[in-house]
Amino acid sequence: MTNSPDADCHLKFWGVRGSVPTPGAATVRYGGNTSCVELRADGEIIVLDAGTGIRPLGLELAREFNGAGIRMTLLITHTHWDHIQGFPFFQPAYESKNTILVLGFEGARQGLASTLAGQMESPYFPIALQQMPGNVVIEELQSFDFKIGPVLVKAAMMNHPGVAVGYRLITSKGTVAYLPDNEPFHEDQNGYSRERVDSQNRNLIDFIREVDVLIIDSQYDSEEYSAHIGWGHGCVDEVVRLALLGGVKRLYLFHHDPGHDDDRIDAMLAHARSLAAGSPLEIYAAAEGEVVKLG
Repeated sequence: MTNSPDADCHLKFWGVRGSVPTPGAATVRYGGNTSCVELRADGEIIVLDAGTGIRPLGLELAREFNGAGIRMTLLITHTHWDHIQGFPFFQPAYESKNTILVLGFEGARQGLASTLAGQMESPYFPIALQQMPGNVVIEELQSFDFKIGPVLVKAAMMNHPGVAVGYRLITSKGTVAYLPDNEPFHEDQNGYSRERVDSQNRNLIDFIREVDVLIIDSQYDSEEYSAHIGWGHGCVDEVVRLALLGGVKRLYLFHHDPGHDDDRIDAMLAHARSLAAGSPLEIYAAAEGEVVKLG
């Protein structure tokens, strides 16, 4: 069972919100579903995280394949609820013709499979993970370098509570870095020394260096961030600085705060662009339904 290779490589945003879904009139332009991004590249369907955005993705995949088998890979960055809560509602997992390989690192001090199954146990959900008719294969990654078909994937630990990673995906048409939950290091955070701060941020810059597309946690503005140091989320000012230092081509602000409406995100985007004025860096705010072509 194989997927038909696409004529182009592209990303599609299905969920861009952080922490909790935020439906309503104030979030219609950027969307209220939690983290989920689809990558079509080199004949592979790769889904990044399973927030509530994976539900509409599943409906679209079922329509597109129209009964034919789907083979896909789901990469989980970490098992906080806003990154896995949509999986029980993912329609392809209920069709026996489909094969879904779920990859991630250890979460919540348990194996990845135990964590994903736990949210579907009674009394939380009426259908257990084991009852899903689809061929759902869950594997816990042991290496930070691996391949999904022809796509090379590199992982790196993020600065976020618990076990959380970011992924760098290298396709034939371009490179994508997906860092949905990450807080840049600071000396006033956990008492880190200046040497450790510089070392950790150099590692992060190297991980994102010269990517075509960077999707990264930009939840707070500078004033909000000062009240949330240590929460594990990014500040838009620091995100732009890191992207400039890393020679990123396109930056997508991501993991929008549930308290930010469309106008607030517009303002944060305008501020981010002002910080990068005069540079070749292109900056956007991720929006549900947006398609980004590579190559």
